[in-house]
Amino acid sequence: MQHPDFTSRILQWYKTHARTLPWRRTKDPYTIWVSEIILQQTRIDQGIHYFNRFLSTFPDITTLARADETQVMRLWQGLGYYTRARNLHKAARQMAQLGTFPTEYSAIRALPGVGDYTAAAIASLAFDQPYAVVDGNVYRVLSRYFAIPTPIDTTKGKKQFAALATRLLPRENAAQYNSALMDFGATQCTPANPDCKTCPLADKCAAFQARQTDKYPRHTRKTTLKHRYFNYIILTIQNKIIIFQRQKNDIWRGLYEPLLIETDTPCPPHRFVTLTDVQNITNQTPSTLIQSNITHRLTHQLLHCNFYQATINHLPTQYTPQAHIIAPDLIPQYPFPKPVTNILTKLFSLPNTPDTTAET
Repeated sequence: MQHPDFTSRILQWYKTHARTLPWRRTKDPYTIWVSEIILQQTRIDQGIHYFNRFLSTFPDITTLARADETQVMRLWQGLGYYTRARNLHKAARQMAQLGTFPTEYSAIRALPGVGDYTAAAIASLAFDQPYAVVDGNVYRVLSRYFAIPTPIDTTKGKKQFAALATRLLPRENAAQYNSALMDFGATQCTPANPDCKTCPLADKCAAFQARQTDKYPRHTRKTTLKHRYFNYIILTIQNKIIIFQRQKNDIWRGLYEPLLIETDTPCPPHRFVTLTDVQNITNQTPSTLIQSNITHRLTHQLLHCNFYQATINHLPTQYTPQAHIIAPDLIPQYPFPKPVTNILTKLFSLPNTPDTTAET
């Protein structure tokens, strides 16, 4: 499988079509690392805002390492996939102790939250090392061009595509080629309706020649969507709001939320008020439904959220150790999941937050 002009055509295309992105103006590994972590699960048009804000607040490893986790999570609020932020913070603290950003692929790969793709991207983009990146864009371009039937979500597929990407990589120009291939997949060889008419690879693209671009890349698994039912009670006491930090190894760990009562099945208001936990809390003042059946899609989960409000005189002792009682104007200082942020913003007339991606 030899296509010597594949690489040269990609690089030639890049000269004209390269995207102007802030992290491409530098070789600083910290800046490139932050951008790659943000873009792992975020579209570029949304990620740029967060990237600029993150770098403005944490311009280097030292400032990020010294930050409080709540501050980091608050800045990450809305980006979703919050494990990325926790790993970013953890890795910064490790590097601060070492006193430097690692320069070798293996050491970069060992950082929390850094996988094969991210390590290859940092090694090539920051240090000009010959490592091929393989992300969704690369899978799509290579699978179509070579009409590779192996599913990309299998061990065999991952090894096959990684080996092919490495063979195609120009060792003396890895950084530019990696950027070019990712841009090509993002803007030319798109998932739906690729621009094959103007594609410089069309004459040798096996999928295009067979009119089967929609058949690649191949997958074996279908996502199973789990439904969850979240019932929130926004409790206020003496004109303050009671919030709790999520502690379990679950979605949104480390973020804050009102009192949550999760049920296994849909829980309409007439049944919700009969739950023992609800009665223990709201026997002082009945709760009021303020928003029902808000759905929030995560990667593998669909949340169904109901929001209630109640003013109480005292909080039951079982909740006291975990409770944070704050003035409503302090809400923006805490990181909340997006559906909670939306409700609190309306309820307390807070400034709007930017549009965001799906969260997990």
